[in-house]
Amino acid sequence: MTSRTPRRTGALAAAVGAALLIPAVAATPASAASAVSCTSAKAGLADRLTKDITAALAKRKGSVALGVYDRSTGTTCTLRATSAYDSASTVKVTVLATLLWDAKKHNRYLTSTESTLAKAMITQSDNTATSKLWKQLGLTRIKGFLAAAGMTKTTPGANGYWGLTQINVTDEQKLLKLVTAKNSVLSDSSRAYILKLMGQVVSSQRWGTPAGAPSTVAVHVKNGWLQRATHGWRVHSLGTFNGAGHDYMITVLTQDNSTMDYGVTTIQTVAKAIHKDLVPTAAKSAVYVPTTTPREAFVATPPQG
Repeated sequence: MTSRTPRRTGALAAAVGAALLIPAVAATPASAASAVSCTSAKAGLADRLTKDITAALAKRKGSVALGVYDRSTGTTCTLRATSAYDSASTVKVTVLATLLWDAKKHNRYLTSTESTLAKAMITQSDNTATSKLWKQLGLTRIKGFLAAAGMTKTTPGANGYWGLTQINVTDEQKLLKLVTAKNSVLSDSSRAYILKLMGQVVSSQRWGTPAGAPSTVAVHVKNGWLQRATHGWRVHSLGTFNGAGHDYMITVLTQDNSTMDYGVTTIQTVAKAIHKDLVPTAAKSAVYVPTTTPREAFVATPPQG
């Protein structure tokens, strides 16, 4: 059985970190310095998304990067898609994809131990399980998968600090596209396995991009958060959604948040706008309401930085 890293609420983790970390500098509004760009094969959708995403971020502080891709309408939206962020626990999807890609290369199934570690890593965001798989794979295999996936701007964290892997929206959207459609990098069974685990994430960690998703689509999510002396709280969410004729994915990466909860609210505010525009529902239709006490695993980081 794998050991489980204690999960703290945003408020508790902030209190713990306050004694150790220098307060972040005042952040600029999320809408500053860059503009949302959307294109779509569906008339009027790009303009509507651009307007609604911009409005959702207008009063939010911090740095926000996002990517939206909807296969069903040929829609793409980006904001700061090439800006680098510390990955926190979102890298765990990459770790699992690397494990499955490497197993496919060697024509083997995962061992029972690997399967146990993988499930804990994704569904509970277990850090100990992640560290074991990260060490087992090694940087050569991880970089090999990144090259195969075309994730050219993703840089694995050094010295075992996988939570400091540098990621951007462009590469995370590439990963989600691989997970959600047939390709030569990941087998169909590997893709199904990743989505299965992302669909089984414990309720306390099913926050972020699923907010506002209609009940007619299946939700798959992996989130992450991390606090450091510089750039305050990083809070991220990756989500894929399919069903009722829709097939889309959302990546939102944020930093310079004053608290974890502030970052979660920013992500969920913009996610609600995206879901509403992509999958319009009747006023009384059910939508996904995330937990009011979001949690994530507390990622280990160097003592400074």
